[in-house]
Amino acid sequence: MHMTRVLVCAALLSALAGNVQGHGGVSVEEDVCIMKLGDMRSHFTGYIPESRSTQEFCEDIPDTGNVIMVMDFMSDELRGMDVDFRIVRDVNKIGVTATWEDLGGPEAIEKASVYHLEPKKYPHGTLSARHRFDEAGMFIGIVTARDAEGQVRTSVFPFSVGRKTYWSYGVAMLLAVGVSVGLYRLATKGSAS
Repeated sequence: MHMTRVLVCAALLSALAGNVQGHGGVSVEEDVCIMKLGDMRSHFTGYIPESRSTQEFCEDIPDTGNVIMVMDFMSDELRGMDVDFRIVRDVNKIGVTATWEDLGGPEAIEKASVYHLEPKKYPHGTLSARHRFDEAGMFIGIVTARDAEGQVRTSVFPFSVGRKTYWSYGVAMLLAVGVSVGLYRLATKGSAS
């Protein structure tokens, strides 16, 4: 009976450990790499070919250096729109809650820009951009799509570059220690009876 409890706890720990790791993209609705432009959606992926060639990123970029950013339009309407992509330094330290209104208007955005890909149509549904981040810091990505009638849809997404975050390791370690203590108590309680 006690061995059954130990095995059940081990199975639960293994299931939880899979959830602690980055976004798994289990379903499109849960995928944190989806950006919304009004009622339209695009999938964002970043790559650092020089230091982490096989890894994909969509929230924070862990290293400085050359980064390739790819947006795959999930909404076909985006293929016929003029789309531009801009990266601005988070000069006002807005952080993860940044919205379009927080950016201070066109002049402030232009002044804080570190990269701008001019508007154009992407009929195949894939926008690709390359930028070299020489310094670590907080940045804000801005994607703007304009349709033929002049209606504009915008997505603003803050991200960090070259900043190590260890909280997920801490959570995993605390979880492992907690389960280990629980398993030890179950095992010692079972041997005492």
